[in-house]
Amino acid sequence: MATLPIGLDRSGRTSLSAQIYSSIRDAIETGKLASGARLPSWSDLAAQLGVSRGTIRLAYERLIDEQFAIGLGAAGTRVAERPTLPATPDWSQEAPPLPDLFNEFGTAPLAFQMGVPSQDAFPFKLWSRIQARAARRAAAAPVGYPDPRGDPDLRREIAAYLGVARGLRCHPSQVFVTAGFSGALNLAIRGLRVEGLGAWMEDPGFPLTRTALSLAGMTVTAVPVDADGLDIDAGIRQAPGAALAVVTPGQQAPLGMTMSLSRRISLLAWARRNDAWIIEDDYLSELQLGGRAAPALASLDQDGRVLHIGSFSKTISPALRLGFLMVPLEMVRRVGDITACLMPAPAASVQHAVTEFMREGHYLRHLRRMKRLYAARREALIRCLKELASDSMKVQATAGMAVVTLLPESVSDVDIALRARRFGLAPGPISPWYMRSPRQQGLLLGVTNLNECTLPADCGRLLQLIREWN
Repeated sequence: MATLPIGLDRSGRTSLSAQIYSSIRDAIETGKLASGARLPSWSDLAAQLGVSRGTIRLAYERLIDEQFAIGLGAAGTRVAERPTLPATPDWSQEAPPLPDLFNEFGTAPLAFQMGVPSQDAFPFKLWSRIQARAARRAAAAPVGYPDPRGDPDLRREIAAYLGVARGLRCHPSQVFVTAGFSGALNLAIRGLRVEGLGAWMEDPGFPLTRTALSLAGMTVTAVPVDADGLDIDAGIRQAPGAALAVVTPGQQAPLGMTMSLSRRISLLAWARRNDAWIIEDDYLSELQLGGRAAPALASLDQDGRVLHIGSFSKTISPALRLGFLMVPLEMVRRVGDITACLMPAPAASVQHAVTEFMREGHYLRHLRRMKRLYAARREALIRCLKELASDSMKVQATAGMAVVTLLPESVSDVDIALRARRFGLAPGPISPWYMRSPRQQGLLLGVTNLNECTLPADCGRLLQLIREWN
């Protein structure tokens, strides 16, 4: 018969029967009580612990109900036969997904960090009031299932915004609200039924997109980019049978060039000839810091071959996890079915808040202010780097909300980025964005959260880390 050393906290809020149940269950799960071991009788264990027989009975009945024990009547109660559980892994060293792209989640943005809007210039008071009203509206709404495609008001606002800011004429029925860019990309892949086929991907290109295509079983071909954007002729030579091309025509990620009109026309013609599809990642196009942004690629599409993806992560906050997908009219029904079954839109309160932010004109005003601010901070960064004039790090391009710098081939940009974290700096390594070898070594320096007072010291520290690596 098993011996059970059970300690009870008689002053605690947890009932004695629950404490006894938990102790016995833990002993079974950790192997201290083997399968088939006989448990003490109600009377024996009650006398041992100084509790009533009814307390023991409740604990044993729960163990039997949850299949940890078997009641055998007069033969007593025994531990049930259970599979051996694997050793519990040490989660203290858990690494984030895509560690070359993401570091710690939920932390305040650092100097040079990519992909996050300004922390100090966002209208938090206004946004807080809007969120509070949106939360009350969502709480008072009728109890029922919301539209999985997204709140109709938000879809109308997004469609109107796309017409004004991106030159894209579409009906709200073509717009689907998603869980950020990732949710939109997943919805597009499923809607197109291209899993397992071939895809063109810009080289360099967003590592998350490349990984997502690979997870969908797609064969990803790295297609080079030049000053005009994606090289369509190179793509045709390398993978003529590709079913999909994923591009960032507004501002190429991460190098920043805008795809030329001739390349856009060639890409659309390729898709039409080959019955292929184009996913347009509208990366930062609403934040074109120099001049007016070129219209969206989808605005030229006459054959229904382009799906357009945008998000509010870099304009409002990535914490919203809110994005959108615009699809050709012929795909509306199928994509709607997918959202209903697999990928419904995020919480209603978040959608209501963004709807009001857009409808009242705050969103466009906020974008105009951020363009001026980011342009000034970018110029300050470039000026600082020129003053330091180091051969260790050369400015290659200005790309939206970042400055692209090159490092010597002997330097590991991933290692430099990791070391910089210790000093409160978060430059992004550029080598993970490349597929083909040798991968370019360099750093992406985000400008959104720079402090001009500490900028010279931050740049100096970064250059020191590079020199020390050599």
